[in-house]
Amino acid sequence: MNLLSADIQAVPLVCRDLAVGYNGRSVLEGIDLEFAAGQFISLLGPNGAGKTTFLRTLSRHLAPVHGTVMVAGHPLASLRQADLARLMAVVLTERVTPPLFSAFQFVALGRYPHTGFLGRLDDRDREVVRRSLAAVHALDLAGRDFASLSDGERQKVLVARALAQEPRILLLDEPTAHLDLRHRLEVMAILRDLCRVSGITVLASLHDVDIAARVSDRVVLVKDGAVTSWGCPEEVLDAESVARLYDFDQACFDNRLGSIELGGNGDRDRVFVVAGSGSGAPVYRMLARRGHPVATGILLDNDLDCFVAACLGVRCRSVSLARGIREEDLEAASTMMAACSLVIDAGGPLDGPCRDNRLLLEKALALGLPVFSLRREGSPPAPGITACAGPGELLDKLERY
Repeated sequence: MNLLSADIQAVPLVCRDLAVGYNGRSVLEGIDLEFAAGQFISLLGPNGAGKTTFLRTLSRHLAPVHGTVMVAGHPLASLRQADLARLMAVVLTERVTPPLFSAFQFVALGRYPHTGFLGRLDDRDREVVRRSLAAVHALDLAGRDFASLSDGERQKVLVARALAQEPRILLLDEPTAHLDLRHRLEVMAILRDLCRVSGITVLASLHDVDIAARVSDRVVLVKDGAVTSWGCPEEVLDAESVARLYDFDQACFDNRLGSIELGGNGDRDRVFVVAGSGSGAPVYRMLARRGHPVATGILLDNDLDCFVAACLGVRCRSVSLARGIREEDLEAASTMMAACSLVIDAGGPLDGPCRDNRLLLEKALALGLPVFSLRREGSPPAPGITACAGPGELLDKLERY
């Protein structure tokens, strides 16, 4: 069949009552989803949930168990392979090592839907290959032997080959697997920009919830043979949904932070942290990592420290800015502090909304509690306060204590 110009106006990818699996047995079913042009969609779920099976069904590597898939307004099963290749490109997890191919030649293989039976490249084809390499910041790799490339370089070239098909839809299975941090972030930024600049619909299975929360227009959560949730990451990804998806017990995802915090249970000395304006977050993490139960306050409830404390299970006295800090808040924080073995001054503000931190430090000294301070002021600390030049020195002093 010939693709009609009207196809361009159709929703790129639609699934209706779709079930996917092997040998007639479903591993994921009840899929009713529409993926719009220019969207980045992340598939999230534990291993074995059916993410790869879903992608392989959409790419026609597997037949659906039942249901329908529409690609640009056409039933997937009705499309000729060449027509499907003009609409959809796929980057799967299989490692590819073609012999004696330069990166340019390998990317040129993506022109097969457009070059006819003999596969000869004309000037436009070569320009598309160059443009595809440029889109993934890999023009400098064009003359390199594909087999000599690093994992990160190979992944960029694999994406470039898919782009050389000039698709409307790009399917990727764990595109950042085996990549170091730099290449993982670079590949995700490239894919995100393809959606924005080229209007390509990108559907990728991912394991990194943090990255998915940052780059996705939509997320699909899959577990126990079904799509458990679907929508904007700001609405779908929260502490409860992510914990349920991955069976977390000591970790917590916060959509305000866009990250997962790993809490810690320990029986070391309980520590009270005087914080605010984000100064406490790294201290909470450091103490949780070392097995110290932590209490903190008094924090504004829109403070970064308050969000991180909640994620880590830190006991926290917090108030709203509109309400302000009252005498009972100071009493409650002082009671929490009195139950601790030592106090850390995280170096946050001592004025404005945080002016009562000064009173808490004075209270700590009055209680005879050891106080360690990360405050970086020119004047020497008050008597009874041990100054620490940074977190490393603080850790050393805590260990000696």
